[in-house]
Amino acid sequence: MAVSVDIKALLEAGVHFGHKTSRWHPKMAPYIHSKRQDSHIIDLTKTVEALNEALPFLTKVAASGKPILFVATKKQTKDIVRKTAESLGQPYVTERWIGGILTNVTTVTAQIKKLKDLESRMIAGDLDKRYNKLEVQRFQEEIEALNVKYGGVKDLSGKPGAIFMIDAIGDLNAINEAKTLGVPVVSLVDTNVDPTLVDYPIPANDDAIKGIQVILDYVAEAVAEGKSVSKKDKNGEA
Repeated sequence: MAVSVDIKALLEAGVHFGHKTSRWHPKMAPYIHSKRQDSHIIDLTKTVEALNEALPFLTKVAASGKPILFVATKKQTKDIVRKTAESLGQPYVTERWIGGILTNVTTVTAQIKKLKDLESRMIAGDLDKRYNKLEVQRFQEEIEALNVKYGGVKDLSGKPGAIFMIDAIGDLNAINEAKTLGVPVVSLVDTNVDPTLVDYPIPANDDAIKGIQVILDYVAEAVAEGKSVSKKDKNGEA
């Protein structure tokens, strides 16, 4: 069953408020409804159309069993995106994008292996037995630092089936790496963004937490639906 998008919910959450007209990107013209004072207003019928295309795609990716990488390093969005990804059992990057997360597999895999080894040794008490308190504390600090960098992707094996992101400008490096690997990107695009940067642009305010949460809820519903299909397939259910 496809996710039903409510245009009224988008309106009430302020998804239609774009940036100042002086900051617009000309390629966003098809998605702009009008100007209000010195700001652009996004055409929410276009947002609904975009969601009606992007959400079934995310459902399909999740149904295939492939992970969807959630990316949001902007300060005000990182917590809600991380919580959404964790609730769905999906990988995420909500701190600084470390160059090579997708394209430099050898280096990143080595760092993740180091993180997992240290965590398992810490849990097993091996470090406590072998080292003094100060040294153990330093290992703990190293674990925490590695988790900041790689914690959200430490269970990601291979390339993701898709990336969902909030800020196409701030996380351009993630888009570039995805393009290198041919990984489709679904992203919000505010009025200052080039929508052709991504495969599934969703015209929307990328700063308002309430609006982002509404869209995240739709995305979560779509991914959960796909995961449900995948689980049934694995269990051999009709």
